[in-house]
Amino acid sequence: MTIWCYADIWELIAAEQPDRAAVIQGDRILSWRQFDREADSLAAAMVEAGAGRQAKVACYLHNSPEYLTATFAAYKAGMVPFNVNYRYGHDELAYLLDNADAEVVVFDAEFASKLEPLRERLPAVKLWVSVGEPTPAWARDMEDITAADAPHPYRAPWGRSPDDELFIYTGGTTGMPKGVMWRQKDLFAASNYYANPTLGIPPLEDPADAASRAAIHGRGVLLLAPPLMHATALISAFTGLCGGDAIVLLPSRKFNAVELLDELARTEATRFVVVGMPFCTPILEALDANPGRWPLPKLRAIGSSGAMWPYENKQGLLSHLPHISLADSYGASEAFGMGQSISTAGGEVQTAKFVIGEDVALFTEDGRRVEPGSGERGRIALAGPMPQGYYKDPEKTARTFPIIEGRRWSMPGDWATVEPDGTLNVLGRGSQCINTGGEKVFPEEVEESLKRHEAVRDAAVVGLPDPRFGETITALVELIPGAVEPGIDELKTWVRSQLADYKAPRRVLVVESIHRSPNGKLDYKTLKARALEALGAA
Repeated sequence: MTIWCYADIWELIAAEQPDRAAVIQGDRILSWRQFDREADSLAAAMVEAGAGRQAKVACYLHNSPEYLTATFAAYKAGMVPFNVNYRYGHDELAYLLDNADAEVVVFDAEFASKLEPLRERLPAVKLWVSVGEPTPAWARDMEDITAADAPHPYRAPWGRSPDDELFIYTGGTTGMPKGVMWRQKDLFAASNYYANPTLGIPPLEDPADAASRAAIHGRGVLLLAPPLMHATALISAFTGLCGGDAIVLLPSRKFNAVELLDELARTEATRFVVVGMPFCTPILEALDANPGRWPLPKLRAIGSSGAMWPYENKQGLLSHLPHISLADSYGASEAFGMGQSISTAGGEVQTAKFVIGEDVALFTEDGRRVEPGSGERGRIALAGPMPQGYYKDPEKTARTFPIIEGRRWSMPGDWATVEPDGTLNVLGRGSQCINTGGEKVFPEEVEESLKRHEAVRDAAVVGLPDPRFGETITALVELIPGAVEPGIDELKTWVRSQLADYKAPRRVLVVESIHRSPNGKLDYKTLKARALEALGAA
């Protein structure tokens, strides 16, 4: 019988290799037996608290073994885990937990002060689980829960189904996050688990063979540099766990390239995952500054998704580590596998050039297919396994997952051209979404935050090129006549009081007028040019 449920697969692997490491973080090592049994106990506690079938389980955590245990437990209990960005401010956090209909919240103890004032607004939450100390009086301690005995393997009264879901919350066009609804069977198929050409692993036809595949090919060590709250890291973790790998999480909460390289050497990692240039620039700088310090003979591949990864950086990494492959994947939370490029010491791949999959096409705004080699721009569309849509947002679902040529497509909003040989040349997001260090920031939410300041009459926000972060947020601000001009630091602090820190502008330009068009819209192209000229970067 074909098994599509992650909990079923991970239980099989735990039975096959109970004493092998499942999750490593610094000195902490969670064996597959512990991983399995602790998830049993948490799953039982969630059901006992009254959470039902497909109840939503929030993972409001820094990278830790508990993050993956909470996800495993949710899958065991037939519930829906979802990510919470720990950098969100008060309003964003309240919106997200309410929008998701959270019934269980697993959180780091340090976030208790943020959750305390929200509890009355979230009556649907039946269980609060605190990780670390001190545990607030209104929550249960994760360690106490996972230490309790539970039936093994744990199954809720309603069982499990391949249609059970995972929510991946990502930014929406209004600035508020949207929950992308993935059924497990679709997520499994779309991610093409076990197909890893850089490691010589062929596709797995039947996931029921996971345990035997892990025994043959597992034994790998996968280090995750990004936070698990982002799809790049979380889905990579699923991939590794389904192959029986040990998942390595960095000890520190702030990324440090030297620490990453030290951990790769210490754990003898076979591959690691990053998010493009924001991670790879400091890694290359560390390698350049310490030639020969990290030979990393066991390392075989670096994988990246979610941000631009320039050609020059890839070549620099390969000059230090010529024995590895670089797998640059192109996709989105709504569409996996739109394109991939593989770079080796003997092969060169240009920035933003990807080999498209067989179910990828470009369409113009009026739904006409773009022909390869035409030079025409189009929106990238992916057919095949895809999400059900956005949670509680049928209008956005219809826009992002349209029916064209009789097929349902996922079209997150990226634009590209396609070469005669089928190579995709990615141009960028059709909307004005700013990608800064792998984080999606929509100008509208920052603009509205700035306009709430007493001295600001109007504001526009653009993303300007940055060698490390891809783009940095720059605000153009029009003041109320006669108002005292606020300092740049004051405006940054103002935005940070309402939104996540990374959404605050790095640069602020005070202008005489924003110059909106007669219909009230902003000309972002012109605004970006104005900002570049004012900063002397035009």
